[in-house]
Amino acid sequence: MNTIVTVKEGALEGAFSDDKQSVIFKGVPYAAPPVGELRWKRPQPHAKWEGVRPALEFSAKAPQADLSKMGLYGKEFYSDENLKRSEDCLYLNIWTPASAQPGDKLPVFFWIHGGAFTHGSGAEKEFDGEQFARNGVVFVSINYRVGALGFFAHPELDAENPEGISGNYGIYDQVAAIDWVYENIAAFGGDPDCITAAGQSAGCMSVQTLISSDLTRGKIKRAVLQSAGGLGGLSHDISIEMRVKSSKELMEKLGAKNIEEMRAVLAEKIAEVQYTIQSPSGLAWQPVVDNVLLKASVDEVALSGNVHDIDYMIGCTGGDIAAGDRILEKSAVRWAKNQNKLGRCPSYIYFFNRQLPGDNAGAFHSSELWYVFHTMNRCWRPWEPCDYTLEAAMSSYWANFAKTGDPNGEGLPTWQPYTAEHPVRMLLAEEVKEENAIIVED
Repeated sequence: MNTIVTVKEGALEGAFSDDKQSVIFKGVPYAAPPVGELRWKRPQPHAKWEGVRPALEFSAKAPQADLSKMGLYGKEFYSDENLKRSEDCLYLNIWTPASAQPGDKLPVFFWIHGGAFTHGSGAEKEFDGEQFARNGVVFVSINYRVGALGFFAHPELDAENPEGISGNYGIYDQVAAIDWVYENIAAFGGDPDCITAAGQSAGCMSVQTLISSDLTRGKIKRAVLQSAGGLGGLSHDISIEMRVKSSKELMEKLGAKNIEEMRAVLAEKIAEVQYTIQSPSGLAWQPVVDNVLLKASVDEVALSGNVHDIDYMIGCTGGDIAAGDRILEKSAVRWAKNQNKLGRCPSYIYFFNRQLPGDNAGAFHSSELWYVFHTMNRCWRPWEPCDYTLEAAMSSYWANFAKTGDPNGEGLPTWQPYTAEHPVRMLLAEEVKEENAIIVED
């Protein structure tokens, strides 16, 4: 792969990874900066540029709180993060095998970060895409608008839109990123017809929104839903009316009387005050049914059979179960059961329950990420031999799934899809093995 690649907007210059096995393009714009009058508008195409644009540094992340102060998660994932924060945040990052050539049609793994829809970025240290590239997969991570800047809704904004609806800007960003990848990834050796959309926590909720929408139909071939997806999971049915109410509450707290005044408020101030807005769901800023992006709740879409008929991998961690009355465990099984009942493509269920060494945090929410991305060497924990074995297995399972829709591969314990006749899931822990996935409903 040449370090200079041409996309529709112009030429980009990336760099080889330290081990020379991949070429990395960082801070690639996929939409125009959503600033000024473009604040609270759907993403617009980025302007073309002259010459070669350097793609050597990660872009700023969306305005948000200082994540290094978030207790367990601050220490785990954000302790050494020094990225700037800016409203100009609509960028993505690409890792491609050094041996790849344009038109090679390699599978693409499209990653959406989590963070309760209020924080996070595609440049977090656990998300490195080098192992995917080593495994022959083109890896993409993205930023998108979060918090009020990504999910604000208001009647004045409705009037600016021909469809008469506002909100969900952060998800429209993700749609724009999918569209950009679909149009340009062949230049990096990727196959636009073999895109796996994946995410954890809020990123998982995002993926479930995307595969419930007609806007991405035909552009996502597979999906990985980690710790938030399924039927009856964390995607609550928040109405647009509730979102408008919380948005007006934010305006009052900021002393703004209209959208013109809101567009003049510093993004940093909005990001600071947004955390004071409460919601019955616990997530004040998340996707809502708007009859354009989402025409019904994600549960209704799945049950009706209108969800994309593609391959799925879905699961959660032991810590998710402890924190949520087994909601995520049950929602994963319900999802696979419903897909099987409808005669759809297979669903592979996993349950991550490795108790991470070094403290008593256990198999906490998102703890599987070090293993999926093969980035344990970036973590402070005193890893044990079984962790390296699990890391090798999980990074291979995820890459294999992106390639074929089947996680199995040479030397790996067999992982069968969930069926009514064989209701199983893969236990990912000190030992990797299949186990029963039957759940007892309340």
